[in-house]
Amino acid sequence: MSRKGRNPLPELVPHHSSLVTALRALVTRHSSLITALLLAAGLLSPMRTGAVAPFPRKGKLPPDLSEILSRMNDAAKRLRTLSANLTYTKVTVLVNDKSTEEGRLFFRKGKPPEIRIEMQQPESKVILLKKNKAEIYLPKINQLQEYSLEQKSGLVEEFLLLGFGTETGELKKSYSLRYIKEEDLEGDTTAVLELTPRKESLTSQLTKIQMWVSEESWLPSQQQFFEPGGDYLIARYREVKVNLRILPSTFEIHPAEGAKRVKMN
Repeated sequence: MSRKGRNPLPELVPHHSSLVTALRALVTRHSSLITALLLAAGLLSPMRTGAVAPFPRKGKLPPDLSEILSRMNDAAKRLRTLSANLTYTKVTVLVNDKSTEEGRLFFRKGKPPEIRIEMQQPESKVILLKKNKAEIYLPKINQLQEYSLEQKSGLVEEFLLLGFGTETGELKKSYSLRYIKEEDLEGDTTAVLELTPRKESLTSQLTKIQMWVSEESWLPSQQQFFEPGGDYLIARYREVKVNLRILPSTFEIHPAEGAKRVKMN
């Protein structure tokens, strides 16, 4: 069974104790999907950028983990902005249900980083993370939902920006890392890593994460998040453009006249 628009992850409620679920729900709420994962900002192949590509090594012997992490570190330091096409696929194993959403991702590095996700299919919505606050605009009902991310900004780096602009030293604090294999992904040679969460706040939500790291850009081309019950979520990034100018207005939401603002926590 396959369909678009089903909620793939738990919804955020004001009294929810899990920060990870809260962050994921910011992206997946209202027939949406991910964790953004999801939410996100990285570098797929082919690389389109005004900067020099960080030492591609396609066609050589498979890299070892230390080389992969070193090259990912270099890529993270170089990354300033990113835009990409997104496809999120959520699979619920027990009932053999698959749901997908498609949209665009915009990222600007900073402390904290700024992220905009524009979901286009099957339902339009805009998700903005900026200055320890998240906003979700639902054009269909002309409603703007506001969430405070105070005390939760670290989880944006650990979860939503996994492998995108986060240096590997920080990654190691939250995950045990293991190199699995080299794999071709739609013509892109990738190194597949397995990440096992170290922190209890993550282990209650995820058993492991697999990440396909492009050997052209050394940033993720795909991520797969495995939940304790066996369900999983795949985040795929295509047509990535890196370090090009993104207008500041991109990281603002301008709702239609008469939009209702709702504080969610």
